Amino acid sequence: MYLRHFALQEFPFSITPDSAFFYPHESAQAALNTLLVALRSGEGFLKIVGEVGCGKTVLCRQLLKTLHDECVTAYIPNPDMGPDDLLMALLQELGVDTAPASLTGARRQSGQSRRMLMISLEKCLFQHARQGRRVVVCIDEAQAIPLASIESLRLLSNLETEKQKLLQLVLLGQPELDVKLARPEIRQLLQRITFSEYLGPMRADHVALYLQHRLTVAAASEATDTQLFQEPAARLMAIVTDGVPRLVNVLAHKCLMLAYGENTHRVTAAHVRLAAADTPGLRSQARMTQTRVRWLPAWLWRKEIS
Repeated sequence: MYLRHFALQEFPFSITPDSAFFYPHESAQAALNTLLVALRSGEGFLKIVGEVGCGKTVLCRQLLKTLHDECVTAYIPNPDMGPDDLLMALLQELGVDTAPASLTGARRQSGQSRRMLMISLEKCLFQHARQGRRVVVCIDEAQAIPLASIESLRLLSNLETEKQKLLQLVLLGQPELDVKLARPEIRQLLQRITFSEYLGPMRADHVALYLQHRLTVAAASEATDTQLFQEPAARLMAIVTDGVPRLVNVLAHKCLMLAYGENTHRVTAAHVRLAAADTPGLRSQARMTQTRVRWLPAWLWRKEIS
């Protein structure tokens, strides 16, 4: 839509978790540093908790990207599954065949199959350990893990040699994860989490830098002008989004559409007000108009359709 107008090669404010756009603001860098130091020192269980839209998934992808050459990594994006399925997903991520004859047909009963899965996992982990490779597993949206599966994760922490853990687990989730882990029946897992970090929104003075960072990454060339957001626009955006990266992305994308529709190359505070009035999830102070406005000109829709 507006890529050529702003000399961009890709959309800079997509809400997909692309690690190429990772911005190390204060909270994100602190969380990443904690994870890297703890994992490299051999800690078994780690936890990152953050509010919705604060960048847990992109942080996770940046972590996996950083660790790629150091260890074997696995990523489970949706852990809302029973203990057996969670073990299967973990084995598949580690490249282990999960469909041997002993686990199929009438012989696949719950207790027996779980035992076979654990044996396969243990064999895989010991093989990596013998070859000097650490195994790191990141579980995203960890607040969705059922209690039975959380107990299964605790049992995985028992897999170790005399010198090291065979498996290092990173749990990333919303604040509901802390509520779940505080339940008495799974207190043993909580005791095994050695490091935890809170991932919060950006400070207001980081929002302008964040906007420019993403525009720079998306630029078609070094000659691309990345100073698209005027200072008052960036300040207003920081206020109405509370520095939540996902909301900043949504609002910034709409602002660029507005600027494109007006055939201008600068985003003003007026653009932010119009976009904010059309964006749910912002602070109530962002409702700067009494009625919902049609913020995108009809002629622009006709232009794009044609």
